Amino acid sequence: MWLIAARPWALPASTMPVIFGTSLAVVVGGTRLDVLLFAGALAAMMILHSAANMLSDAFDFRHGLDTQVTPVSGAIVRGWLTDRQVLYGAVVLFAAGIILGMGLAWLTGRILLIIGAAGVLIGGGYTLLKAHALGDSAVFLNFGILGGIGAWVVQTKSFSWLPIIWTVPIAMLVSGILHANNWRDIATDSGCRVRTFAAVLGDRGSFRYFGFLLFGSQVLVLVFVGLPLRNFGWPPLPWPCLITLAALPEALKLWGRAKRRHRPAAPLDFVILDGAMARYNLHFGLLYVAGLWIAYALRFLRGQ
Repeated sequence: MWLIAARPWALPASTMPVIFGTSLAVVVGGTRLDVLLFAGALAAMMILHSAANMLSDAFDFRHGLDTQVTPVSGAIVRGWLTDRQVLYGAVVLFAAGIILGMGLAWLTGRILLIIGAAGVLIGGGYTLLKAHALGDSAVFLNFGILGGIGAWVVQTKSFSWLPIIWTVPIAMLVSGILHANNWRDIATDSGCRVRTFAAVLGDRGSFRYFGFLLFGSQVLVLVFVGLPLRNFGWPPLPWPCLITLAALPEALKLWGRAKRRHRPAAPLDFVILDGAMARYNLHFGLLYVAGLWIAYALRFLRGQ
């Protein structure tokens, strides 16, 4: 019942770093894929992301930030659940995610326990962080960086900076989803004394920041492919990851929707920009992961 309050359209945003980190552990880290551990990591991330979303929805509703139904509204505004029910569900899901995470840490080591504890703290405090212009940073870390490194640790049982760095493009797009939401809601959020990062930047600054997140992720992939960090003993990002450029036309369409925000081609173009950004994140992430596995297949065919 509670998962209908968790904005299912946004859940792939948090699962993609787990899929990427797991793929990275196999393709670059050379470990053997443990399907059960992967499934556990994926489930834990989805549960904790759902809990954080539900907590945020209840907070927004109680503070008058989310009162009108849109195509991407949660269950409270639609009248499917009460804010009390959603808060209760968030607590239950947080507990379930913590238990599952502790089980994974018991199987893989203390490093995951530290990563998981950081994730729970950020997720539990997300509503306060969002109200003080730190929501983008929280999402960048929790549903981007920590998801990638956590998945790597689950598979390899060791720590590396590599998955942290190479997950940044995905983390940027996850932040872009939240930013699109907060950018749309600048007027209502400010009126309710909630100061998001979008409100700090203002409309023009938010437009530029949106472009930085949208296209910066593509630029980073180019940099990672062409600039191996040999001083750290790391290889370059496999060149097939350049397949993410296939998502560039979709990015340009999103950029166009953002530019026409005051005179949209369709009435809901800007209103549902966050949902469109979530789809782009999914497409970009799938291509990014596909690039890793293409490199793996090519290496296999060469007998390496």
